[in-house]
Amino acid sequence: MRVEANPFAYDFDIDTTALVLIDMQRDFIEPGGFGETLGNDVALLEAIVPATQTMLKAWRDAGGLVVHTREAHEADLSDCPPAKLNRGTPTHRIGDLGPMGRILVKGEPGNQIVDALAPVEGELVIDKPGKGMFYATGLHEILQNRGITHLLFGGVTTEVCVQTSMREANDRGYDGLLLEDCTESYFPAFKAATIDMIRAQGAIVGWTAPSHALLAALRGTGSD
Repeated sequence: MRVEANPFAYDFDIDTTALVLIDMQRDFIEPGGFGETLGNDVALLEAIVPATQTMLKAWRDAGGLVVHTREAHEADLSDCPPAKLNRGTPTHRIGDLGPMGRILVKGEPGNQIVDALAPVEGELVIDKPGKGMFYATGLHEILQNRGITHLLFGGVTTEVCVQTSMREANDRGYDGLLLEDCTESYFPAFKAATIDMIRAQGAIVGWTAPSHALLAALRGTGSD
């Protein structure tokens, strides 16, 4: 299949491609979560849920592999280094009790993926202690065992966990496509800059495209 993308067309085969949704968690997207304690407008992130939901359904209908990631820590925070735990000035820190349970702790209500994008049986759910999806997760080995060579990305935030994961993927030999309307930042200028960086210099990190271009390819109305 071919997606009309930037800086040029992105070719992929469903059997060797996975859709990766990065950290679409209540802690980042819903009021009362970690994102809001940092002083951010979470409505910016919530706005991408409908487009992402449409994309997820289409990908499931096509029979493609889905990977969900969650930024999540052990209850004792043994996998959360002080440099991360103490960064910034939020009203609540990682591990503190918030309106949706302990922030960014495995198993807590706020750590779960939003209902509209909840994983279904057979999809991979990866808990990651860092920003990138490959750090301390074993995901690369899982994808290699499944013959995955191409990755479609959505999720939050564009310039942090999404971009880190795309760069990690690029270093490991995957061809990555970022779905522009299925990712967002608390800072619109950061999203725009990240998109430019990813596709600069002939797709130095990867490709970008609006989700409707991928939907067209899945419907068979895009280029072959």
